[in-house]
Formats: sequence, C-alpha cells, structure tokens
Amino acid sequence: MTPKELAVIAVKALDEKKGKEISAIEVTEQTTLADYFVIATGSSNTQINALCGAVEKAMKEQAGEDPMRREGYRDGTWVLLDYGCVVVHVFSPEAREFYGLERLWHDGKPMDLDGILTAD
Repeated sequence: MTPKELAVIAVKALDEKKGKEISAIEVTEQTTLADYFVIATGSSNTQINALCGAVEKAMKEQAGEDPMRREGYRDGTWVLLDYGCVVVHVFSPEAREFYGLERLWHDGKPMDLDGILTAD
C-alpha cells in the first residue's frame, strides 16, 4: 500500500469513531520523519484511546500494519501512532492548540479529505 492509502485508512477510522477536526498533511518534501501526518482531536481521554484503537484495528485489518511505536497513552492528552510513512496524532483540544502541528508543518501539502470524511 502507498503512504497515501495508509493515511486514508487512518482518516476513515478516526472519522468513524467521531474524531473531530481531522486533517492530513503530506510532509514528504519537508522531513524524513514521515510522508503524512494525520491529526485529530478527541473530546476526552476515553475517546482519544478509542480513536487510537480504531486506527490500530483498521491498519491491522486493512493493511496488515502494526504501529512501530506508540507514545502518550499514559496521560491521554496526545497519543502518537508511528507507522513509519504515516504518523497519527490524536490530541485533546488543549494539547492540539498548544502544539499547533498544522502551524509547525504549514509548508506541507494538506490532503483533500472531501469524499473521505462523512458530513457531521
């Protein structure tokens, strides 16, 4: 699977579990860390963990991928799932505002999620 296809799997999984403000940024030209950052907001620690669980399940079932690394489960305000070419970030609203990944990676190319995300 291509990195973009993996990013779409993550986006759909987050959307199905009612993640908020879902975005994906192609950062291939900006960094060697990943090809895509997928970012979402969860309303509580419980939802953040559910969103991450949904991504892990979808990536395993649809692409045979397990995360190379998981960070942040303990405090639940920012969880990172590293799939190599795709890194998924799930934040609390406060942590997302504080870290501002979209601002930090503004040189990246936003992925068009029309037709991928369901309407609220």
